[in-house]
Amino acid sequence: MAEFFDTLEDAHIDMIGKQPVFFVATAAADARINLSPKGYDAFRVLAPDRVAYLDLGGSGNETHAHLVADGRITIMFCNFQQPALILRIYGNGKPVLPQDPEWGALAAHFTLLPGTRQIFDIAVESVQTSCGWGVPFMEMQAERPTLKKAHAQSNPSEWAAKHGMRLASIDGLPARPTDRYIAGEPEN
Repeated sequence: MAEFFDTLEDAHIDMIGKQPVFFVATAAADARINLSPKGYDAFRVLAPDRVAYLDLGGSGNETHAHLVADGRITIMFCNFQQPALILRIYGNGKPVLPQDPEWGALAAHFTLLPGTRQIFDIAVESVQTSCGWGVPFMEMQAERPTLKKAHAQSNPSEWAAKHGMRLASIDGLPARPTDRYIAGEPEN
């Protein structure tokens, strides 16, 4: 049975901290629904009513474009171990890019990874838990190093052309480009 909460409780935060993967869903009017899996040590609970995650350049910039257009975001965690549990965070988010004034304070919560493009800052509007009894048991073997390795080895101008300058979603919604290339060495 589903339960709803106004904010994240300690048990929710504990469960989130143990998960190696989470899923992000966004949508905007007349655009496709975007659903993306996320890995690495990229998620932070900043307060019971505020979370954030580090975004690396990848296949697109849909989440950014959707949040600028609409703001709504859902984040889902599944516990693939015991106890069975699914946790959804419903909120309103915004992209924070390295050139934005709030970047420094937000970035201080993370170890910046090669290819860091932006951080999504999310105000928690509600939290839902459900049983998760249909979710299989699974074990984390290892992170895939490929994305971080590719970004760390990339040429800054090539990276900016490919990942920093994605100015639109696949449906043509605008996205702001980042003006900073974050290579192998973390910057704050």
